[in-house]
Amino acid sequence: MRFTPKQTQDWAQKRLEVLGLFTFDALSQETGIDRGTLSRYFRQERRPSIDAIEPLCKSLKVSPEKLLHVLGAIDK
Repeated sequence: MRFTPKQTQDWAQKRLEVLGLFTFDALSQETGIDRGTLSRYFRQERRPSIDAIEPLCKSLKVSPEKLLHVLGAIDK
């Protein structure tokens, strides 16, 4: 089962709140990944590059497997 784009967006919003980041702008500053690119990842319009996975996992405090599942890249 894969996350839908809506489920991914809802998860991202909740996760950012829990971590005190609240916006993609804050996540962008934390990861060094462009805000527009982050937005495309979390709308499932683009898959993250291999170089983006580590900073995203670190900032969101999730495993690579969890991140890829949330982004709709892999089945659970």
